[in-house]
Amino acid sequence: MPHLDFDDEPLADQLGRPLHDLRVSVTDRCNFRCQYCMPREVFGPGFAFLPRDQVLSFEEIARLARIFHDLGVRKLRLTGGEPTLRAQLPTLVALLKEIEGLELTLTTNGTLLKSIAQPLADAGLDRITVSLDSLDDPVFRRMNDMDFPVAMVLEGIEAAARAGLGPVKVNAVVRRGVNDHTLIELARHFRGTGQILRFIEFMDVGSTNGWRLDEVVPASELARRIDAEFPLEPLDPNYTGEVAQRYRYRDGAGEIGFITSVTQPFCATCTRARISADGKLYTCLFAGDGSDLRAALRSGTDDDALRTQIAQVWRAREDRYSEIRSEDTAGLRKVEMSYIGG
Repeated sequence: MPHLDFDDEPLADQLGRPLHDLRVSVTDRCNFRCQYCMPREVFGPGFAFLPRDQVLSFEEIARLARIFHDLGVRKLRLTGGEPTLRAQLPTLVALLKEIEGLELTLTTNGTLLKSIAQPLADAGLDRITVSLDSLDDPVFRRMNDMDFPVAMVLEGIEAAARAGLGPVKVNAVVRRGVNDHTLIELARHFRGTGQILRFIEFMDVGSTNGWRLDEVVPASELARRIDAEFPLEPLDPNYTGEVAQRYRYRDGAGEIGFITSVTQPFCATCTRARISADGKLYTCLFAGDGSDLRAALRSGTDDDALRTQIAQVWRAREDRYSEIRSEDTAGLRKVEMSYIGG
């Protein structure tokens, strides 16, 4: 494998996009069965999750994180499945915190945050994102399909805020006819709290979530609904490649965001790579195949060779699925979101 000089040759893909963000799945397991991610009819009692020895160890994750940092990554997000199901997760956060200049974040369903938020903060986690699709308890229980109550997630958000992991970002996936009638209630609840609510258009991730375009509520419609109740004005992005369109409440009650990957794709500024729990590198949320890094990690490959392997994958990248989404892409086999962490 040829040696690449990373000091002289900035790392960019075929469309000129740099590598800046890394999302690492620490487990493929979850205690929810949300229809848009892990539908029960697919991920039922007999589903074969990854054996423990196929999942990357904390040391392997930390080694990869250092290599990706060398290649330009400055933000790492821990995902799943549900990452807080991974035992001793604060130990991993502490290992990653040793990498100077790396921002550490985590996305969770919030069910275990009440007990783990403070240990995560103490270990060095910088920020946290919590998924909460509705404040209507029956709606939320139906959506998570495991009868988890809203109150448990709200307690987790409060624990994260107390631990200094704020502002907590709260993500809500919106499906027409399922939870879109409860959005104003969500906005009202989080206004003035310092937390940032973000609505996400229902996406065709994977091949099992039953995605239909007519169930997508465009972010422009969502913004109009919120604006009619609580007037909004747009904000500039915090950084190039930020996925959410940002708004502030005109009365100063905080910020809200809309993630528009279906109706207004942001592929052109996507700087994110993803590593699955078993060590495969994916360059798009909608990818079908990944590059095996675990085999290299466990075969004695040195850091320089791993760095070169990763750089070659990124330089070959030309993914822009959301920009070319059409009837022609509908039948493509795509990796499941629960496997690479959304």
